[in-house]
Amino acid sequence: MEIKRIFDLLDYITENYPQDDTLNGKRKGQWVNFSTKDYYKFSLLLSYGLYHLGLHKGDKVVTITNNRPEFNIMDMAMSMLGIVHVPIYPTLSSEDYKYIINHSDAKMLVIGNRQIYARVKPVFDSLNLEFGIYTLDKIEDETELNEVLRQGIFHRKEYAPIVEDIKKGISEDDIATMIYTSGTTGTPKGVMLTHKNLISNFIAHAHVQPLNHTHRALSFLPLCHIYERSLNYHYQYLGVSIYYAESLGTIATDIADIKANGFCAVPRVLEMIFDKLYAAGKDLPLLKKWIYFAAIKHGYRYDYHKNVWYRLQNKIYDTLVYSKWRKKFGGSPWFSIITGGSAIQPKIIRLFSAANMFIYEGYGMSETSPVIAVNNPNGKRYKIGTVGPILAGVQVKFSDDGEILTKGPCLMKGYYKDPEYTAKVIDEDGWFHTGDIGHLVDGEYLQITDRKKEIFKLSAGKYVAPQMLENKFKESPFIENLMVIGENEKFASAIIAPNFNYLHFWASKHKLHYRDNKELISLPTLVNRIQKEVEKYNKQLSPHEQIKCFRLITDEWTPQTGELAPTLKLKRTVLANKYKNIIDEIYNKVSEPEKQGFNIKNIDLSNISLSDILNIILPKNDSDQSQPKQDK
Repeated sequence: MEIKRIFDLLDYITENYPQDDTLNGKRKGQWVNFSTKDYYKFSLLLSYGLYHLGLHKGDKVVTITNNRPEFNIMDMAMSMLGIVHVPIYPTLSSEDYKYIINHSDAKMLVIGNRQIYARVKPVFDSLNLEFGIYTLDKIEDETELNEVLRQGIFHRKEYAPIVEDIKKGISEDDIATMIYTSGTTGTPKGVMLTHKNLISNFIAHAHVQPLNHTHRALSFLPLCHIYERSLNYHYQYLGVSIYYAESLGTIATDIADIKANGFCAVPRVLEMIFDKLYAAGKDLPLLKKWIYFAAIKHGYRYDYHKNVWYRLQNKIYDTLVYSKWRKKFGGSPWFSIITGGSAIQPKIIRLFSAANMFIYEGYGMSETSPVIAVNNPNGKRYKIGTVGPILAGVQVKFSDDGEILTKGPCLMKGYYKDPEYTAKVIDEDGWFHTGDIGHLVDGEYLQITDRKKEIFKLSAGKYVAPQMLENKFKESPFIENLMVIGENEKFASAIIAPNFNYLHFWASKHKLHYRDNKELISLPTLVNRIQKEVEKYNKQLSPHEQIKCFRLITDEWTPQTGELAPTLKLKRTVLANKYKNIIDEIYNKVSEPEKQGFNIKNIDLSNISLSDILNIILPKNDSDQSQPKQDK
């Protein structure tokens, strides 16, 4: 059957994949299964309840919930009535909650659990909700969504023909959802996506996926983000059983428990998994340690076209090391991991692929529903270091300055209540300007080099692409995160958040003594070691791209503390304000070559005057500034 509206997916899976574990969630440590029949029945009954409540086509309903089967049931019920589903992150600030709920003109709010309820409650009085607030879990005196379901059950005979007529009147061009972009600057924008936008995209990228109705996938990235949500549609379309992790802390246990065959993750999650795998080898006996790290080194050299000798070695390492990794992931002889959102380190792709845990790295945006391009190891269309070939049905071209432009059936209808900004990003010919810079490798594989707005120019006129550099330096086990700075300055520098788990191990190995992390990052031995690490990666860069100066900080950057967006991208404006004093010190008050992370011999002097050099080396004072002849 043809899927033209989101709710058509329910008929499709009922006809093709009637299963007992279509959707699965955890309740107090126990899995609760929703069969395909349950999924269809509860979605339909809830749609009757929502109709009874007074909601109609075009109305907006906001949901703020953790990942759970009920998300899909609500989503399908709303789509049957033409209600616009507005899911938002459960970790936003009160200001963002207030803005999004009011800006979206929501008539109803559904909250998942008690923790989320506590976060949103402070803004309740500022909301104008015609139909009020409902909860999935039982919370204090609030009304449970089950009450709406009960009304649907009670009135099912009366409303069944009415809802069927409503469904017939819903077009593929009607808005199905609004996704508020988290953004790294400015206020969130409501991306309006139609049924056609969503369906054209998830069907196209489902054809890249090797999983089928015999497999199980774990879902833990927020379903409010179009990335994970599209993958959930994709899994349902393929008949893959979806299991929702109880929490981020139970991911490893849940993967092993359900014997998962795949999941979707942002690169940061995969970096954390890599760090744990790497750390696991450090405590092994000498011979086992040698084999373990030889397997890692071998994995770094992996490519999809290796010779017979490499494949033979791979089988040996698979028996000794890699198979044990997969056992922690449920024991499948192979594993499918989908990733996107930001660049992932090539060495992680190589190593995981060597271990038969294949990574499908892709690229997209909320505005494109979301996938634009994706690597396909299963279909032999992939290239490490790129985000793969353009997805079927999507068009891509490049502007004169290298910006990626795209259009196709997955392109959004526009930003809610913002036609002016919509016109800025979608030109007269219908091309969406992504703001990303890239090009095609070998005429086929899309490579992203940086964000157009994040590229900055040094005072000497050279351009620096910070995201590319940041991804490069984050390959170091010493570095958890960093932000490259230097706009309109003489050289590029960095604020570095170290990987303290690794630093503690390294410090112990080198018998360094310290009271806390603040003292640790001030130790000359540690600073010199980080300097060597920076110099190692500097050698791979052009002179103007090299990090000439850095500062170590003890802060951890997270979405909760505000330095990262929910998608784990850097909020550069927030970070620049937070570390303004450090940045000012680097560029305005650096006067001692021995200062942390400063190595004058690394500075490219070709575009710096003698007075600039003296200002760097010597302290400034009023008498210096009053004698310009000193430049001579």
